[in-house]
Amino acid sequence: MREAALETPGRLIVDLARLDEDGEWYRGETSPEVLELGASEWLTPQGGIVYALFVQALGTELLVRGEVRQRLACVCARCADSFETEAVEPEFVASFEIPGEEAFMDLTEAVREAIILTLPSYPVCRDACRGLCQACGANLNRTACTCRREGRDSCWSALDVLE
Repeated sequence: MREAALETPGRLIVDLARLDEDGEWYRGETSPEVLELGASEWLTPQGGIVYALFVQALGTELLVRGEVRQRLACVCARCADSFETEAVEPEFVASFEIPGEEAFMDLTEAVREAIILTLPSYPVCRDACRGLCQACGANLNRTACTCRREGRDSCWSALDVLE
């Protein structure tokens, strides 16, 4: 079995005619544009999607297994600090029907979708992030809040007197 990189810029293309009958490992990184997230202030890809995929033709099916990962720069949804994380799909599996006349198979969309499904919908810098004070906006991870909490108009303030 030999290792090969998918050599098509920006796309993950498998040349079915040259695919080893026992399967092959494909390792590499796509271009950053493959993810197509658009302008986002919360998530910014840092490089392309890194992949390690075992590709094997089984009759009229192409079976793809492996791992895909994407480095990301994020803004914490609680405290607004920047941090880096990685979206990982460690058990990527996809199956494609091989049409008889096709010589190439494009895996780009399947890999892209797998990464998008692993992206954090509510990115936080750490589980214990305390966020921002609702009254003064102080980052509670860095400093104690010094604002006056008394006299705030809150529909829940009546519950504060209960024990």
